[in-house]
Amino acid sequence: MEWIKIFDSEASAKATIPLTKARAVVVQGQEICVAHTAAGLFAVDNVCPHLGDALSRGTTNYLNEIICPWHSYRFHLQTGQECRGRTQPLKRYTLEIREDGVYVGMPEKAPALEPFSD
Repeated sequence: MEWIKIFDSEASAKATIPLTKARAVVVQGQEICVAHTAAGLFAVDNVCPHLGDALSRGTTNYLNEIICPWHSYRFHLQTGQECRGRTQPLKRYTLEIREDGVYVGMPEKAPALEPFSD
């Protein structure tokens, strides 16, 4: 896993993303939604698997869910599961709070395959 710094500190992240809100960040060309709940900060894909709206435009609730702004689908931020099982779960990313900032864990890209030659 590759760790990418997305905020200089936990305080900076929480100041940028108020409680019950979310914000999109671009990491390695991919949009990730960082959500702030009473339980902390969470990172998931920014695209709702139902019909593709940006989850960063939604809000979070006391159940630790992010709510899609389009059709109000709710996804638990710790498991990625939609509350009623109506669509596939969200892809989640590990966040790590360190002394020097907030990092998101990105899967390392597989090396390109070389063409087969005789």
